Amino acid sequence: MTLEFSPHYRRIATEEAWASPRMLDVYRRELEGGHIDDPGFHSLWGYYLGSTERASTLIERIVDTDDGRLAAMDAAGVDQMVLATTAPGVQALRPEVAVPLAREINDELADAVAAHPDRYDGLTAIAPQDPDAAADEIRRGHDALGFRGVILNSHARGEYLDDLRFDPIFAAAEELDTPIYLHPTTPIPRLAEPFIEAGLDGAIYGFSVEAGLHLLRLITSGVFDRHPKLKLVVGHLGEALPFWMWRLDFMHATSVRSQRYDAIKPLELPISGYLKRNIWITTSGMPWHPAVNFVREAVGLDRLMFAWDYPYQWRPDEVETFEALDWSVDDKRRFFQMTAEDVFGLTPRAPRGA
Repeated sequence: MTLEFSPHYRRIATEEAWASPRMLDVYRRELEGGHIDDPGFHSLWGYYLGSTERASTLIERIVDTDDGRLAAMDAAGVDQMVLATTAPGVQALRPEVAVPLAREINDELADAVAAHPDRYDGLTAIAPQDPDAAADEIRRGHDALGFRGVILNSHARGEYLDDLRFDPIFAAAEELDTPIYLHPTTPIPRLAEPFIEAGLDGAIYGFSVEAGLHLLRLITSGVFDRHPKLKLVVGHLGEALPFWMWRLDFMHATSVRSQRYDAIKPLELPISGYLKRNIWITTSGMPWHPAVNFVREAVGLDRLMFAWDYPYQWRPDEVETFEALDWSVDDKRRFFQMTAEDVFGLTPRAPRGA
């Protein structure tokens, strides 16, 4: 079944995965050479670089930016995709490999976007292992390649980016008014084992735990106090943090008063304040009305964007699920199109169905 394009708004999908064939070749080489000791990476890409039917289909779809991806978009009435290098990008690699590879794959993605400029926009991949080089690549992606944000595939070789040494990354994004998309990856090595042994390390649960923890660490470490205009986008309906907002505010305030943890310091806002000021949330992987409506109520419609999670958790009828929300046309226009245009600075275009 084909879903027609809407005459009222563009459907812009904002968490859509892409992989450079060159990057996948480097993954194979680094795994074979014993240069990656992250068990989560082995669980994730040891599988997807294998020979199962699901793995082969995923690889075929994720590297494609031409006929196959465009046909999938057309069948579901998706006008436009914001493409991002899939997790973990170059962030699991040795710095001497990761930094030049990030530049290579960004150039490759820029060519793919240029081939279909009315259908694609891109996000800059970075190697946080070298924060200054990452900041330089953010500027190059924004100024020279025309990218609309930054993809941060969560931890970098087991390090979260709340440490001050990573501050150049956030300073560059804030300076350029370009958003950072915080995408999950498998849990850090010291956290991964109980997830892997239960088969829960990936998108089923481990991804959300990992990214939610990372986002919460960024907030509580004061990143958004140092960079109050920083924009950050997170998928999967906020990695469960909207559901926890009241308790997070209460327990954080209690911890500040008790002075129990050196890491917990007073912040300018409650945790919920940053979720409503600095954070935007997408629906990737969560086409479920009760959860979507809850997040809308918790953080506001103007902080909620459509995402499709192509090609991982992707079915054409997911778009119909979002269309079936009991919302006005104006609300759906905000959800499908306008917030994405505002946050990512996308060029406004007429709906393909107009």
